[in-house]
Amino acid sequence: MSFDESTLGQHLIAFRHELHRFPELSNEEFETTARIRQQLEQHQIRVLDLPLKTGLVAEVGPENGPLIVLRSDIDALPIEEQSDVTFRSERPGVMHACGHDFHSSAALGAAILLKQQEASLKGRVRILFQAAEETGQGAPDVIATGTLQDAVTIFGIHNDPSLPPGVIGSKAGPLTAAVDRFDIKITGTGSHAAKPHQGNDPIVIAAQIVSAAQTLISRNAPSGDNAVVSITQIHSGSTWNVIPDSAWLEGTVRSFSQETRDRLEQRFREIVQGIGAAFAAKVEFNWHAGPPSVVNDAHWADFALQQATASGFEARVVEASPIGEDFAFYQQQLPGAFMMIGTGEPYALHHPAFRINDDVLLPTSRYLANLAVAALNSVAPQ
Repeated sequence: MSFDESTLGQHLIAFRHELHRFPELSNEEFETTARIRQQLEQHQIRVLDLPLKTGLVAEVGPENGPLIVLRSDIDALPIEEQSDVTFRSERPGVMHACGHDFHSSAALGAAILLKQQEASLKGRVRILFQAAEETGQGAPDVIATGTLQDAVTIFGIHNDPSLPPGVIGSKAGPLTAAVDRFDIKITGTGSHAAKPHQGNDPIVIAAQIVSAAQTLISRNAPSGDNAVVSITQIHSGSTWNVIPDSAWLEGTVRSFSQETRDRLEQRFREIVQGIGAAFAAKVEFNWHAGPPSVVNDAHWADFALQQATASGFEARVVEASPIGEDFAFYQQQLPGAFMMIGTGEPYALHHPAFRINDDVLLPTSRYLANLAVAALNSVAPQ
């Protein structure tokens, strides 16, 4: 099956709409994987035989020569869609609210474009259709298969509604934040609300922790090193006249340097343990480490922005964002660059009315293919 460019654009849009109608959560992307595999096989693009539960890896190019990797993601979010598109999710409570249907469709387009010029490629391009990005588990699963061995570099993309269409943004150094989650369980002693002296109020203890947590950034992170702590859930009690015996808090910490990340975890533990001791209560603090910060290699970030300009985009150096991305795990294995693709839509990532500008899809595929070819040409023996 072959397409001219106009027909390819229409094909990719139709494919994205199909993925959008049938979203699947992390590690449940069986139908999504099958749909992508079918498309790849129709275009005679080989799929590697890897022990992945969901997701897959395609490869284009001769077996000899350098190896370049392109990465996309395929999972959706547990969100009820509220957008007004004609191809709304047909799965209640599940939605592509982060644009992974766009990423995987753009990667498919790049694979097709690369296949059309396979005979002239100076090496291989592997295209990752990665599962479970939203849980942070997908990238480590791909790494464990050994598919990155001998790769020179890896490139990834994410749509950005805050950037206008026709803009690609990136930067050297930290681009997204490390994502860590914490939960705190406080065990006190319940009592009648009129006799608080007979108990040990966990709500008062929780309030002390919330207040003290606000000093974590201002007193432990260097002023030039951005970080965020947010407590997003507090649960305690069941009625108005009873002091409960427990409380539970949950939230997230975002940071951009490993030193600050480690320091914030250490100080948070000490603060929580100290407050528990001061109030003679049992306090359990659990820290759930997520993906580290995406840190772009300076050479490849600059290279990717240069290729954006060569592909007809406006290239911008953007500020770091506190969102998380498990692409960071790949960068612990080899140098690479992550780029933000402007889509210019009004709703932010993870919003129930989120949508994607389809006009950006084919140009993004073209950019990824051009980027891979340029990278191969730059590292292949002359």
